[in-house]
Amino acid sequence: MQIIENSKIKEKLYIEKLSNGLTIIVFPKKTRKKYIEWSVKFGSIDNKFYAPGEETLTTVPDGIAHYLEHKMFEQENGKNSLDVLTSMGVEANAYTTNDHTSYLYECTENFDEALDEFMNYVQNPYFTDENVEKERGIIEQEIMMYDDYPEWSIYMNAMKCLYKDNEINIDVAGTKETISEIDKEKLYKIYNSFYRPDNMVIVVSGDFDPNEIINKIKSKIIKKDYSGEIRRKYNKEQEKINQKYIEKEMNISMPTVLIAYKDNDLESNKAKKYIAIEILEILLFGGSTDFFKNLYESIKIFSPPTINYEFSKTYAHALIEVQTDFVDELINEINNRIEFFKQNGINKDDFERAKKKVYGSFVKDYNDVSTIATGIVSDYFRGINSFDYFEEFNTLNKEYVEKVLNELFVEDKKIVSIIKPISNKKE
Repeated sequence: MQIIENSKIKEKLYIEKLSNGLTIIVFPKKTRKKYIEWSVKFGSIDNKFYAPGEETLTTVPDGIAHYLEHKMFEQENGKNSLDVLTSMGVEANAYTTNDHTSYLYECTENFDEALDEFMNYVQNPYFTDENVEKERGIIEQEIMMYDDYPEWSIYMNAMKCLYKDNEINIDVAGTKETISEIDKEKLYKIYNSFYRPDNMVIVVSGDFDPNEIINKIKSKIIKKDYSGEIRRKYNKEQEKINQKYIEKEMNISMPTVLIAYKDNDLESNKAKKYIAIEILEILLFGGSTDFFKNLYESIKIFSPPTINYEFSKTYAHALIEVQTDFVDELINEINNRIEFFKQNGINKDDFERAKKKVYGSFVKDYNDVSTIATGIVSDYFRGINSFDYFEEFNTLNKEYVEKVLNELFVEDKKIVSIIKPISNKKE
């Protein structure tokens, strides 16, 4: 077993890789709540691959990772594992992202009892023509629901502007047309290709003895024969953005602006860059800045613009989002604010204060077992140890943050996505 200790937050990670390739990570935490997440490196972007032992390229319908997630709970005995877990008093769920799918539950009691059901359903899929068809209507409703979410629409439109061929443009749930092609044979093909121990990780967080919980999990692993390797195929993405601007009308009361910047430097230190952009959010647009105070007092915005940095091994981008009735003016204000910092640099004292604030938010995240585990899972599939963020604070200085600002936040990498209220103009 590998033990990684972070002296700054006085926490440890216990990591064991089993002989079948499955990685188990334990984060002991003295809390009443216990949390487990079993994740597979298979998400919406994985639509083309060579299955283990095959030389013919397999292409699957968009949305199949999410469809499979839905179907995993149904069991041959007629029960739904989600209902079984809920009846034990645990909060069970699952989710699908661009690059992984996760199954999870959290509880204060009955963890061991729930573990039996949890380990069973993830390892024993049961797909039939009837139960696959039954799910189609449910997922179609979910697709329509997401189509009505302004937050999702503005984000997906931004991705289509940033990327021409990158698979991040694939909606996680797919479309009505693509999910109509999904059948039990395709689901079993996906499961048998990707749901294998060497492509999965289990993270547990809470009041656990690491050796004890690892042995419990090991005792419930079903032995299966695995051979060959998964070979994924991704589209080659161009460096330039796909289009500069997109807007859409929806049933909302106030416009939302999303300004995004495409980051083609996929080999850079993403953990360090993530922290730098968190610091930039505070310095550029934070609630204590004159930028926000002036716009708030003039009733042009009611909350500060946010900056998020999203990244994986195949894409990276920064997103600035704000709600305002003064769309064009706010876009200009944001542009001017960025250019001002490029021209004048960052004040050292302001940088140090922002850095301490971001560090504090990272420490605070380690108080919640579900936040801890979900972060560990995401970082694991990015090839990052979650403790790495704390180490990066040692080397991160204002010159590096200025470098990120100057290299990433540039015009030829920028797009604008806007959602506006439906106009009442008469023809």
